[in-house]
Amino acid sequence: MVPGSLTGAKSQRVRCPVHNLIEFGSTPDRAQRQLELELWRVVQTRPFQRLRRIKQLGFSELVFPGATHTRLAHSIGVFHVARQLVGAIRRSVADTDEHQVHVAIAAALLHDVGHGMFSHAFERFGEHFQLTMAQHEHVSSELIRGGEIGAVLNDKMGRGFADEVADMVKAKQPANLYASVVSSQFDADRLGYMQRDRLMTGVRSSDVDALWLISNLEVGSVNTGSEDGQTGSVETLVLGHKARQTAESYIVAVLHLYQNVYGHRATRGAETTFFALMCQLRRLYQEERVGASGLPVNHPLVRFMADPESLENALALDDTVFWGALPLLAAAEDATLRSLAVRLRDRRLPRYVDIRAQVEAAFPPPAKEEAVARKARLARIKLICGNVLSALDERQAGTPVGERAVITDEYERSPYRRFDTGRTPMNQMHIRVGGEVLDMATVSSVVAGAEPFNLCRAYIFRDDTESRTMVENVIRTEMGKAGHGEA
Repeated sequence: MVPGSLTGAKSQRVRCPVHNLIEFGSTPDRAQRQLELELWRVVQTRPFQRLRRIKQLGFSELVFPGATHTRLAHSIGVFHVARQLVGAIRRSVADTDEHQVHVAIAAALLHDVGHGMFSHAFERFGEHFQLTMAQHEHVSSELIRGGEIGAVLNDKMGRGFADEVADMVKAKQPANLYASVVSSQFDADRLGYMQRDRLMTGVRSSDVDALWLISNLEVGSVNTGSEDGQTGSVETLVLGHKARQTAESYIVAVLHLYQNVYGHRATRGAETTFFALMCQLRRLYQEERVGASGLPVNHPLVRFMADPESLENALALDDTVFWGALPLLAAAEDATLRSLAVRLRDRRLPRYVDIRAQVEAAFPPPAKEEAVARKARLARIKLICGNVLSALDERQAGTPVGERAVITDEYERSPYRRFDTGRTPMNQMHIRVGGEVLDMATVSSVVAGAEPFNLCRAYIFRDDTESRTMVENVIRTEMGKAGHGEA
């Protein structure tokens, strides 16, 4: 770190409904104080302030009116939780790598700075058209390395600091103990959003005692396995035995949040409507019919469609830009775009068919089911659902996405992923049992038995009986094939 004068530097405070008071620069540790004051400067930059205009939960406020919290509030909360986690590292490790601590804290604050409007809903549109500027990890990395944020980070923290932060944010799995604070199954991000999302949605079934979990954290060594049989050891965060029940509740709470909030049928219906609208807007641009959208040619949405690989165009988009455009889109000459815009404006969300629920009902578990049989049954259900989705998409293959009568929605999220030898054990939750450090899934039947949350739905965008009948017929056909061993 490059020494800098802190003379006259004033600490800053943020009121938070989750964490009460979050302070920047109030610690007596000079190096830590320097970092936090520089991060406060980062908070003032244009890219970070843009997060005020992006809701953390996208369209969830259409279901949970209190869920209006932003990515900015979430990011500052994650910064706070990251400091608590590195506090556990400092308590346990005599020779803590303070530079890596600083990188981790900065990465925690900036991990979501590249999110697009409506958060993950925008990423679905980007994935469909393979747009890199709709991938929040990529955009976050670009913003951290350059521009205002990069200049601030490299100013007092040393040349190359911004690149280190960006690398940690973009990594698919933690490279070391400090990176696990930012990216793992027990990281600052998850601990942060679980508390905030539960509070702001009003959901009561997903409470997590984060304070108890963090107070029972230490650092321990775990063996690393590999495909060639070689082993070694790495340091990772470990929970004390007193936190076992709380850790189990944490995993169950993750599952409940996905069941009750993130996967809510109305929220996903709004996201699917937004996806269809954006696809139709892109089509109008490609067909040189932007005038039929009702938007002026210099509107941020049109500029993004013209050059979706421009970082500046991506930064110009946020939730308020879209909502501000909605009256124009709702009066569009193009009937499809107009209909989709009116649906979002008036919360007239599409009806849906729960494909997975119907398939599960057709293949119920017996009174007593062995683990192997259960695994095979669930795999069969997943295969049938996939076949239904494929069949529905094939039937509409020649129809542009925005004009389809039926748009499918599929999602899977595991509340806890067991250790894979191709990954690092630092991604796991570990607990000390006696003298051993073990994966939570090996000592807890609750964690081991936590099955993935799956949804498979068809949203119907036409007010007719034919579309729903088509979906029901496809489901029956694919289940019939499965019944005869054809799936």
